[in-house]
Amino acid sequence: MSFFYDKITYIFDPLHHLWEHEKMHRKISYGLVLFFLCSIISIELNRRNLLPASLASAVPKNHFFAVQAAFTVVLILEVISLVFTIPCSFSRSVGKQFEILALILMRNAFKELSYFPEPITFQGNEQAVLYILSDGFGALLIFALLGYYYIVQPRTTDEKMQPADLYSFVAAKKGIALILLSIFIFMGVNSALATLAGTEHTDFLHGFYTLLILTDILVVLISQCYQPSFYAVFRNSGFALSTLIIRIALAAPPFYNVLLGLAAALFAILLTLVSRSLFLKKK
Repeated sequence: MSFFYDKITYIFDPLHHLWEHEKMHRKISYGLVLFFLCSIISIELNRRNLLPASLASAVPKNHFFAVQAAFTVVLILEVISLVFTIPCSFSRSVGKQFEILALILMRNAFKELSYFPEPITFQGNEQAVLYILSDGFGALLIFALLGYYYIVQPRTTDEKMQPADLYSFVAAKKGIALILLSIFIFMGVNSALATLAGTEHTDFLHGFYTLLILTDILVVLISQCYQPSFYAVFRNSGFALSTLIIRIALAAPPFYNVLLGLAAALFAILLTLVSRSLFLKKK
């Protein structure tokens, strides 16, 4: 079994290092800017009927679609970062998911712009403006709660594992992360091919979020093998519940998505505060 864990670590660690490297982040940022500019240019060419018929049907004519597309790419990058945080602590992984929720709400706000005519008018778009305000302020509040969530996280945990058990536990989570990364790439490629073919399909990100729910529960069950105490099981299960509320928020309509997101953030903060107070009493 140790050989199996060594192989997983051998594959995961270089990929993680490559993804988190500063040069990689800089290249991705430059590529994102180029993608945004190319999207705007393509849309403008399509508005002037300068694109071939084969491309014209796939390129929208509203410039605000470029904003939506850019934020979708940012969201995809953050989901990949989330997969790489799975081997970290539960609290860090949950924090990353709140970061993604805030970005999704911000993306939803910009997505509403794609329904506006050009030039922008308020008349006839009152409902969309309310959605923009709800998603925008919701993202801001979750961003603020996330900052407090990171502040209250304890420096240490009362669950001490033997080095061999810790290595096995982290390696198991790395294996799960590698499987999730492969599935995410497969789903993304299929979605991209369907988009190019003009076939209707659901947002693959929502399907992947459903998979993450099952993954969270799997990680909780695996952690019980190494951290069997009631305190650790309840805390880890509580964090998994907060991520479940996040997934429900992603599927909820406007206004409800913000309320559910705020409820998930408050639940995670209260869970952390109660867990920390119990840990200090035990010490």
